[in-house]
Amino acid sequence: MKAGYISIIGNPNVGKSTLLNRLIGLKLSAVTKKPQTTRNRILGILTEGDCQCYFLDTPGLIKPEYELQRLMVEEIYIGIRSADIVLWMTTPWFRESEYPGELFNKVKPPVLLAVVNKIDLVKKDELLPVMEKIKSFKPDEILLISALNGEGIDELKKVIFNYLPEGPFLYPEDDLSDRPERFFVAELIREEIFKRFKDEVPYATCVVIEDFKEREKGKDYIRAVIYVEKESQRKIIIGKNGEGIKNLGANARKLIEEFLDRSVYLELWVKVKPKWRKNKRFLRELNY
Repeated sequence: MKAGYISIIGNPNVGKSTLLNRLIGLKLSAVTKKPQTTRNRILGILTEGDCQCYFLDTPGLIKPEYELQRLMVEEIYIGIRSADIVLWMTTPWFRESEYPGELFNKVKPPVLLAVVNKIDLVKKDELLPVMEKIKSFKPDEILLISALNGEGIDELKKVIFNYLPEGPFLYPEDDLSDRPERFFVAELIREEIFKRFKDEVPYATCVVIEDFKEREKGKDYIRAVIYVEKESQRKIIIGKNGEGIKNLGANARKLIEEFLDRSVYLELWVKVKPKWRKNKRFLRELNY
């Protein structure tokens, strides 16, 4: 039996969350076109044959500007330190300056797999110069994939299985993550916020599940609070005559029901928590 931790790292919007979801076969990580959607390390568990992989989806590589972003960067360091294999993801538009050499000098990956994603968007001959650039950094392997359509994923899994250390499984074979359902419910609501709102509003929001009641009869009850930093942001989310929060709730409920595979009653509230992204105590309460 073989088992190990694989950290997925890379710049914002290279497709880390899409890759995790593709590998696990279930939507665990929020995916939007906006950078920095992922804030926490998210563990996805893949069990195939005698191999069990613990994939860690990490926030995008950024220079932190406030406390929340500093904690997001720390999540990346923790992910690498705990990994048996590191998947460093990039795209066909890779530049040498994007290589996280400073990061790897501080925390050296035991095994480094360079994964070029989004190859479906370019011609095959355009990938050769990219691979030559990446070879100069001496990764253990270079792989070409499209996380969106699945191209190259089977080969990626074979390579990962080859590098996994021997050891017992840490989770039951049918487990897909170590996170509770309420964590993913909050992520699905936050994903819908990122999709629906522009500018700073999505980044100034966080979602807290205050109540989650499973019922034998009738729909499960979920009450969630969306925290923002300013009253103007609260008004934007609520919208004229409450239409914004109503549409947000309707779309988020559909995502949640699809994920949980059961009906839910979703109640949303919007509250102002000034400067919560810089509030260390509040961030601890949010488990950052």
